[in-house]
Amino acid sequence: MIKNVVEVFDVVKTYKMGEAVQVHALRGISFKIKSGEVVSIMGPSGSGKSTLMNIIGCLDRSTSGKYILDGEDVSQLRDDGLATIRNKKIGFVFQNYNLLPRTSALGNVMLPLRYNFTDQLTPHKQKEMAVSVLEQVGLKDRIDHKPYELSGGQQQRVAIARALINDPAIVLADEPTGNLDSVSGKEIMELLLKLNREKKVTLILVTHDPKIAKLTQRVVHIIDGKVKK
Repeated sequence: MIKNVVEVFDVVKTYKMGEAVQVHALRGISFKIKSGEVVSIMGPSGSGKSTLMNIIGCLDRSTSGKYILDGEDVSQLRDDGLATIRNKKIGFVFQNYNLLPRTSALGNVMLPLRYNFTDQLTPHKQKEMAVSVLEQVGLKDRIDHKPYELSGGQQQRVAIARALINDPAIVLADEPTGNLDSVSGKEIMELLLKLNREKKVTLILVTHDPKIAKLTQRVVHIIDGKVKK
C-alpha cells in the first residue's frame, strides 16, 4: 500500500496585524499527498498558497490544525525541531535558485550535508554523494563551476541536485521555471518528472502557470484560504 507522505488536517493560519486586526490566511485546509505523487498547488495572489507552502516546508507553523510529514506530526515542533525536519525531510527548489554565488556547484549541493548532524558523513562521502546527484541532473562536467558560470537552466539543475542530496520525503518547488525561458523551463520540468518516475521522488509544485499544473497528476486549488472543491 502506498503511504501518505503529507497529511494536512483542518489547518488554520491567522496573522495578527496590530491589536485588533486579524488576517485569516488559511481557513481550515485539509488534503493528503501520497508518496511518489506529483501535485501542484495553485491559487491567485492572496489566496494563501504561499502561506500553505511555508507550512508544508516547515518554514512556519499553523495556528491550529495538524500537519503530518512522512509519519511525523510536525505541527507543534519548536524552531530547532523544524530546522532538523527541513534539512532531513524536505528538498527545496526556488524560482531564484538561491545558490551561494562564490561557491561551486559541488559546494552548493553539499551544503545540506554540512548541516546534517545525525548521519556523520565523512567529507569524502559527502563529495561522492554530491557528484552522484549532479550526474543525475546532467551536470557532472560542471561540478567546479560557480553559479555565474552557469546558465539559468544549469543553476536550477544545481538547485534540484541540492534538493535531492538528503533523499528527502518531499521536494517542494516554488515556481521552479519562473525565471527561465520556455526551452529551459521545459527541460527543467522534464527533469523533475523524470526524477519522479525513476526515483519515485514526491513532487509538490507551487505555481500559477496552468501549463505547469497540467503536467502534474493532481492540482490542489487554493481560494481565499480554503481548498476549492
